[in-house]
Amino acid sequence: MRVAVVGPTASGKSELALDLIEALAADEPRAASGARGAEVVNADASQLYRGMDIGTAKLPLSQRRGVPHHQIDVLTVREEASVAAYQVRARADARAAEARGARVLIVGGSGLYVRALTDDLDFPGTDPQIRAALEARAAAVGGRALWEELRRADPAAAERIEAANTRRVVRALEVLAVTGRPFSAALPRYEDLVPTVHLALRPERAALNARIDARARAIFDAGLIEEARVLVDEGLAEGTTAPRAIGYAQALAVLDGTMSREEAVEATAAATRKLASRQIKWFRRDPRVHWIDVVLEPGGDWAPGERERVTRRALELVRAGERSAPRR
Repeated sequence: MRVAVVGPTASGKSELALDLIEALAADEPRAASGARGAEVVNADASQLYRGMDIGTAKLPLSQRRGVPHHQIDVLTVREEASVAAYQVRARADARAAEARGARVLIVGGSGLYVRALTDDLDFPGTDPQIRAALEARAAAVGGRALWEELRRADPAAAERIEAANTRRVVRALEVLAVTGRPFSAALPRYEDLVPTVHLALRPERAALNARIDARARAIFDAGLIEEARVLVDEGLAEGTTAPRAIGYAQALAVLDGTMSREEAVEATAAATRKLASRQIKWFRRDPRVHWIDVVLEPGGDWAPGERERVTRRALELVRAGERSAPRR
């Protein structure tokens, strides 16, 4: 039985995953799963990039509690993240971990990457010329105009994609042009390829926002601008995906002189709050997700005893999923 730990950014997914792994290990002698140990497959697109550590809140190796983590640091900042390529590699990592007798935990908030690993998702091919033409049109007339075109051609896809997300709008129109089929047709029913318990943390929104604001300031205090400066030498500014990542886009603006540090902190927090809203909407649509309410302190810290309670609840849900899973 696999476990997916998903949900909005800054909600505590990495902490829950590792706490749950320890709880499962302690409980394993009383379980019938037969799993020996656990391994994490990352499903956060930004954490695929080497060197993008501070801004992505990537767990340092010393804080991974000896648990193997896959699909972290597999791309350079010059490379474009591809969900289709991720699907192939992440599925291979998951199968290899299970061949070793380990339980697989999928951890991250990039919803399409999660589904690429858990669902029977087919990714249509690309056409560089069509994409380039769409990107040129977006630059000329604005992303909103392309979204309106998508809304007329594929209303289901437009409902799932924000008008401001020009990159995804372009991709949806590209798929329509290449395949003749709507982009929404590529998103199948919510159905696991391998039995999986889907867990998501749900902090009260004001507390989550406070946690996001604190994290935005913390990553700049920890040296995000300096990290971005190093990555510029490695091609960050020339990349197609990495420089758009929240935090790094703002750090680059500081380096370019178009933002002050304080403006960058505030812009990063605002962008992260919007990202959290999109993630919550994405995962709310998935009927498999078990939401675990989380009580945080007003400043965003865990309330006393809350991590232990949340971990116990997660363990209960995993065990219930194991009992109800069909025998193979």
